[in-house]
Amino acid sequence: MTVQPSAPSTARMIDFWLGGYDHFPVDIAAAEAFEQAYGPCAAIFRSLRAFLGRTVRFVADQGITDFVVFGAGIPSQGNVHQIAPEATVLYTDADPKIVAHGSALLAMTDNAHYIEADATALSGFDPSAYLPGWGSRPVGVIFLGLAAFLDDEQLSSALRQLYAAVEPGSFLVVDFDGLELTAYPEALAMMGPGFHMRDPAEFERLLGDWRVDGIVPVAQWHPEGEPEPVPDAFWGGVAVKPR
Repeated sequence: MTVQPSAPSTARMIDFWLGGYDHFPVDIAAAEAFEQAYGPCAAIFRSLRAFLGRTVRFVADQGITDFVVFGAGIPSQGNVHQIAPEATVLYTDADPKIVAHGSALLAMTDNAHYIEADATALSGFDPSAYLPGWGSRPVGVIFLGLAAFLDDEQLSSALRQLYAAVEPGSFLVVDFDGLELTAYPEALAMMGPGFHMRDPAEFERLLGDWRVDGIVPVAQWHPEGEPEPVPDAFWGGVAVKPR
């Protein structure tokens, strides 16, 4: 019998908003409490997941066949290995319970693996046992949903280390929380003191040597048709390590 968790998980709350099945009543209660303070979230997270789809397809179209995903959460509902089924994908998360959950979901998937790793402690991080191209050819780095929980030094340090670790021609897909929640103090308080919003005009400096072609609301990044009519809660872009 599945043991019901006693505390909500952001990863499982997002799964709920995406219409998935890998969450529990405690996650639904937390998601609904947040919505009472902010408003409906499902469309916003569907827009963010659509951004993931467009960016991964773009990176794959550049010939990238290996992806590493940080802060991966629940690897379902249109995630990287489903978007790029010909690629090899390594999901990582710092939460061992989420890693165990994700590993179980991927048990029958040949092209995807899940390991515990902390994006802020990358010393010794070596995914070459899972990604055949690591260290020899460009890869795609997915860094979504993490910036909000890292301060500027942690974020810029992680991105510097990743830049140094990957081959020239590698891509970085990144997002961050804009200033949307400043207008919703009750919802902002629910995020806790470790939550970081950022002014989009100032984010690019945190990327270090990564070269990005614009930071925009995620719904406006190369939309397929009209952008989704959602609040500009998340901003992001695709950066590259020049060859």
